Amino acid sequence: MSTPTAGSTTRAIPVLVTGATGYVAGWIIKRLLEEGHHVHAAVRDPDRTDHLSHLRKLETGSSGTLTFFASDLLVDGSYRDAMTGCEIVFHTASPFVLNPQEPQRDLAEPAKQGTINVLREAVGTSSVKRVVLTSSYLAANGDNADWDRKKKVAITEDDWNTTSSLGHQPYAYSKTIAEREAWRIAEAQEQWDLVTINPAFIMGPGINPNATSESFNVIKNLANGKLASGLPNFGMVFVDVREVAEAHLRAAFRPEASGRYLVSGHNGFMPELGEILKTRFGQDGYPFPKRVLPKFAAWLVGPIVDKTITRQFVARNVNHPIEVDASKSIKELGIVYRPLADTMVDMFQQLSDAGIVRPKKR
Repeated sequence: MSTPTAGSTTRAIPVLVTGATGYVAGWIIKRLLEEGHHVHAAVRDPDRTDHLSHLRKLETGSSGTLTFFASDLLVDGSYRDAMTGCEIVFHTASPFVLNPQEPQRDLAEPAKQGTINVLREAVGTSSVKRVVLTSSYLAANGDNADWDRKKKVAITEDDWNTTSSLGHQPYAYSKTIAEREAWRIAEAQEQWDLVTINPAFIMGPGINPNATSESFNVIKNLANGKLASGLPNFGMVFVDVREVAEAHLRAAFRPEASGRYLVSGHNGFMPELGEILKTRFGQDGYPFPKRVLPKFAAWLVGPIVDKTITRQFVARNVNHPIEVDASKSIKELGIVYRPLADTMVDMFQQLSDAGIVRPKKR
């Protein structure tokens, strides 16, 4: 297989980005246009110009071009026109819903079947040389207690999530089954190779501050008083969306890139997010979380406040640390991770400037 090489001298080629209106996809498209590539952006409805204007603005002043194509994860063949002539496929489209009404319908089916539809199309498109799939670190580990049980120093690319299900951590389950299906399809053909990017919990500013992402919902809840009484001490790993996008590009254009890449800049706990924002914006009147909730309190009231925080989830993740080894992404892709504080301040400032988060009246 012949894979284009990265850098400003790379020849311009057609590339497909699925889920083009998504949080990560926006930054990928920005970087591709800066490098001069011809971006085929797959979206549900190309005629919704208001919904796509933030992407169209990225084309202004860049040397690349942007063309929108209609597509649907659950419709076989709907990516055919968008993929025609493309050498690289970035498959980012997958639902990110932490509290689905019907996990099978809302998460598992579109994640897995969408991956099947896109990758089968790639098998039938002779121009495709590499597919880069957006997966998740949750495809490598379900609950923090799982890692603790393995007695490993850190989660690596060799690990797989074996404990999530439709009934417990359905989002993690959807990412796991979708990535496993991607590897099954990739290994059954020889035309193109597959590289997966497995990011930690993604934070940072969006190309569109009005993006519908659970990451933005977390920030809104930290600022609107919903979590003012305190935050559970969930062990979490974080990464900036801009590093995630850069990892996708380098995975696509570096011929030596292969396999899975855990992309994570910070191992820590959820309350750190509130502390960072309180330090920088605490004088502005936002009702940021006041304290770390005891585990028993999180176990007792968590399911009442948020259906996604089940008692099983609390038991297996609160006060359990998590460590992700991102050294492969550093060594092979050359990713340099910025401090979590920079990520959080940039993200919150963007939402504040857009009027999406506002301080309480004093």
